[in-house]
Amino acid sequence: MLVDMKLKEFVESLGAGTPTPGGGSAAALSGGIAAALGGMVCELTLGKAKYESVTEEMQKSRDALSGLKKDLLALVDRDSESYDEVSKAMRLPKETPEQKAARREAIEKASRFATEIPVKTAETCLAVMEQIKQVAKHGNPNAASDAGVAAHLAHAGVSGAAMNVRINLKSIPDADLNRRLDERMDKLEAQATKLLEETRGIVAQRLER
Repeated sequence: MLVDMKLKEFVESLGAGTPTPGGGSAAALSGGIAAALGGMVCELTLGKAKYESVTEEMQKSRDALSGLKKDLLALVDRDSESYDEVSKAMRLPKETPEQKAARREAIEKASRFATEIPVKTAETCLAVMEQIKQVAKHGNPNAASDAGVAAHLAHAGVSGAAMNVRINLKSIPDADLNRRLDERMDKLEAQATKLLEETRGIVAQRLER
């Protein structure tokens, strides 16, 4: 499993001349790191008397981010596995009309699954961003920069996952599905950009104190 690799091994595997792991796994990992950073800010806030008034908010964010981190780490491997299925379908024989038809069907089926994974990644990274905004607002101001870094990483996860959705849609002839998912990605990216700017503003204010 990719998530069981040492950090150096994973980075080296990204740079290897193989299709997987690739951008989809990297996007999921980016979101997972963001969730972990957000959790760190929560931990640096909880248990300190001067931040006692935000204990409930920080506990909720910590628990939510812990679950989101787990989901995103699972998506690191699922994205790679889904693309491997697409590659397997691409290698099917195409000598006869029957083989060509079976290959097209297999590619479309695998591409649909490979599209579902980055959709989930984008949605989960956006959920991380929503929590990070609250963490930046209420968390320990000494860790405000960490919340800012987390917001940027989660935003990269949304954008990266959206690109992976769109490239997989090229192998799916369903025009209605293409339109719906493209619009869904536009909406998610717009929400992510708005959250990033809002969080950056909060962080900037807290850094000035």
